[in-house]
Amino acid sequence: MSDVLASIDQALVGPACYTCSFQLEDVVLLHYLLQRQADIPVLFLETGYHFAATYAYRDQLVRDWRLNLHNLTAAKSVAEQEGEFGKLFQTEPAKCCQLRKVEPLFAALENYDVWFTGLRREQSPTRAKLEVFETTTLKSGKQIAKVSPLAHWTWKQVWQYARQHNLPILELYDQGYTSIGCEPCTAKPESEDNLRSGRWGGKKLECGIHTFSS
Repeated sequence: MSDVLASIDQALVGPACYTCSFQLEDVVLLHYLLQRQADIPVLFLETGYHFAATYAYRDQLVRDWRLNLHNLTAAKSVAEQEGEFGKLFQTEPAKCCQLRKVEPLFAALENYDVWFTGLRREQSPTRAKLEVFETTTLKSGKQIAKVSPLAHWTWKQVWQYARQHNLPILELYDQGYTSIGCEPCTAKPESEDNLRSGRWGGKKLECGIHTFSS
């Protein structure tokens, strides 16, 4: 597991940030990153639709780990968006993710040269060829390094590390969830072999954030 710190050290060559949804692999990588840069900006996509348990867990870690948290919000509030479009998470989930996740994140990423993520190959067929080091091109044309130090980790390794280091764990895992996002779009997995099978009612696998890498 020393290769994780090695990849972090290799990547920390410019302004860096970390997108964190506070799922278990994200917290494991956060634990690693804080060993190298205690004030690294932690970007949280504040969609307005998260589980109450996720918000409480986020706030707990912000207090206990003194995180440099940046809550990224959409241009429109939940009320404004639903007033204009209705409940997009039901009718057009891709558009909802675009407005509440993709656009706020990619605007924020313009301020950085390095983007750390907790992505893993095992999470989804769409991530099966994920590399530790990739490149993302932003709308402005700026290219930044996208670094996923846990790319080759298994779910078992994630849990082993969390237990070994006594990391606090989001209570939703005890309820049977294995991939956790916005509450309306998250269910318990349909298959134990597909940890993300409970997302978006099985209609899609990605929110759109991780389709821009090259």
